Parts: sequence; C-alpha cells; structure tokens
Amino acid sequence: MQSGSIYVPRDEKFTGASPQNLYVTFWYAGRKSRLWTRGVIGVAGFAGGSLLAARFGWSDTLLPGVVVGALAALADFLVAWRSFARTAVWRGSRRGEVRTGRLLRRALTRHGYRVMDGRAVPGEASIDHLVIGPGGVWIVDNEAWSPDTYIARYGERLFFDEKFGTSVAKGLIDAASTLAALLARETGIDVAIVPVLAAHSGKIEGRGGTVTAEGLTVAYPHRVARWIRSQPNGSLTEEQVEVLARTAARILRGTALRRR
Repeated sequence: MQSGSIYVPRDEKFTGASPQNLYVTFWYAGRKSRLWTRGVIGVAGFAGGSLLAARFGWSDTLLPGVVVGALAALADFLVAWRSFARTAVWRGSRRGEVRTGRLLRRALTRHGYRVMDGRAVPGEASIDHLVIGPGGVWIVDNEAWSPDTYIARYGERLFFDEKFGTSVAKGLIDAASTLAALLARETGIDVAIVPVLAAHSGKIEGRGGTVTAEGLTVAYPHRVARWIRSQPNGSLTEEQVEVLARTAARILRGTALRRR
C-alpha cells in the first residue's frame, strides 16, 4: 500500500513537496490571517493611544492614537517578517556562509581580528570561516535547520530536537584540533581553537541566543561575533595574529563556499 492514510484523501498540490516549499506555501496562505491580526493590533493601539492622550488632558487625542496604532502595526509586521527572513538560508534563497562572513568582518575587523573564508583543513572537513584575533582562534561553520527545530543543552549533551548533537560537534572539534596542531607546528605558537556553529533558523534554547555543550557552541549568526569577543580563549599579540593569519593563508587550501 502506498504511504499515507487511507482515511485522509491526498492533496495533490502537496505531493512530493519539500518542507521548504510547504513552509513558503503555508506562509503566503496565512497572509490574510496576519493582516487581520495586524489590523486588530493597530486598532487596539489607536484606542490605547487615544485613551492615554485623554488621560493626560491633551487637546488632540486623534494624532497620538494614530501614531501608537501605526507603531503597533509596524512592530507586528517586523516581527512576522523577521520570522520569515530567518528561514532564508534553510529555504535556499540565501547563503549562510556569505551572511555569517559579512557579519563577522563587520563586527570583528575593527578590533584587530582576521576573518578567512572557505578553508580546507588537511584530513578534515572544510570550514566556512577561520577567525584569528587578540582573543584567540576560532573556526565557524554554518548549518540550517527547519524553523521548529529546538537546539538545546540537557545535562552535558547537545540536542537538535530529539537527536544527539555528538556527530555535529565531533566533526568541528576534530577540525579545530587538527588545525591547532598544524598552526603550532608551523609557527611555534601554541593556540587552542574553539569551534562555533552558526545556526540559521531553528530555535536555540539558550541565554542570549547561544548554547554550549559537548565542546561546541551553537549561536545565531548575529550573535557569533559578540560571543567570540566575550569568550577569549587565549591572548595573542598583534604580531602573533599576523603570523598565524599568514601561515593559515599559506597552508590551508581555499575552497568554494558551500551553498546552504
């Protein structure tokens, strides 16, 4: 028997559709509902603004109501659009490594950090970003999960929904260890490299949009640079940063950025 319930007729327009296509389909199908909700919020804001104006004895109660109502509706629109935009990498309309690389350079370069994209560690999987700066060295990778995926720490374990994050963590930890040993051998500078995973979409159940378990930190892309600066894993001089960056550029083969 074909998969599916014999009691529920198939909807052909969803047959063979990917989760991403279904998400977009339902998003646009819910547009009328969102507009109705936004209208209710705007009206409530208008009423609240008008009542506040009357409470403080303002002669014009209409303008404050309009302003508050418009701001409330705008806030609802921004929240809804941000929720949709966060799935762009998962839906394939944006490249996660491009977005994260841009955020890292924007936030870290002015503080003396070097950001290198698309590097292959010998014997290990390629990494999306290598960050070298006064606070130490990090590797940053990118992944995207469905919007309803919960990323959390329970005890000492990392979970992606009900799945252990051990295999995800191990690959990045191995790459970090191999690269640290390679850089130490080539430069004579002992460094500890910390792996970070930028999670595009999904829901991180951690303070400040980050969670750390099993030797791996998972964070929203816009939180990664801030986390790096707040969690130094060493102390490097400007000269050491330069030596490490030049050595990494020499010994690590560049790779084409992966599409996520």
